[in-house]
Amino acid sequence: MTVVAASRAASAALVTAIGLAHARLGRVVAALTEEQVAEPSRLPGWSRGHVLAHLTELAAAVTRQIEAARAGELVEVYDGGRPARDAAIEARAPESAEGHERSLRRATAGIGVLLASLAPADWDLPVRYRDAVVRTVVQAWYREVEIHTVDLDLGADSDGWSELFCDQTVEFLAPRVRAGTTLVLEASDGWTRELGTGARRVVRGARTDLVAWLAGRDPMRPVRTDDGEPLPELDPWP
Repeated sequence: MTVVAASRAASAALVTAIGLAHARLGRVVAALTEEQVAEPSRLPGWSRGHVLAHLTELAAAVTRQIEAARAGELVEVYDGGRPARDAAIEARAPESAEGHERSLRRATAGIGVLLASLAPADWDLPVRYRDAVVRTVVQAWYREVEIHTVDLDLGADSDGWSELFCDQTVEFLAPRVRAGTTLVLEASDGWTRELGTGARRVVRGARTDLVAWLAGRDPMRPVRTDDGEPLPELDPWP
């Protein structure tokens, strides 16, 4: 397979995976009750309404980045910056369950249409987000949807994360490994990833549990070091 063909195949696989993630999120939100909106999520200090509002606001930001890139422009991730984003989340969080479901349905449908319209060259257009390219923005959206669907604590769990998601998330979170450490993730299904350089630390568990731990989430089953020592400390999200 040529480099161009491989890139197109990777883009298509990512779009398909995002469609599945949208469907999973949609099923979770469709069953949301009014009482559940205000209840705590798995994110400290945020209700489920905050998580849902964040996803809706992020969908607008992702759309903004991609549309600007296709127009040959660079714009800030959030219109009005982080303060405007935070204010919008606080304002939207108390919305009704129906309001959140409607907003997210429109947002995910819009992103689905937008991604389907991307030409091969569009994926490498520059964006302001991390001074990267459109592909980076799309990967970020995929990460956020999958992780926050679990954060809602409404029945979806990390066992639903695909190998594609795990691979991309581990690559993104590699900077969490502290300097002077080689972190080896060894999954029971044979999946292995090695991050960083330095003193070798091996952490074993199910693949999705290892990724959950690296992402700062509680794994469904224990993950353990091979030397019996406590799990290594991780740096903040990059």
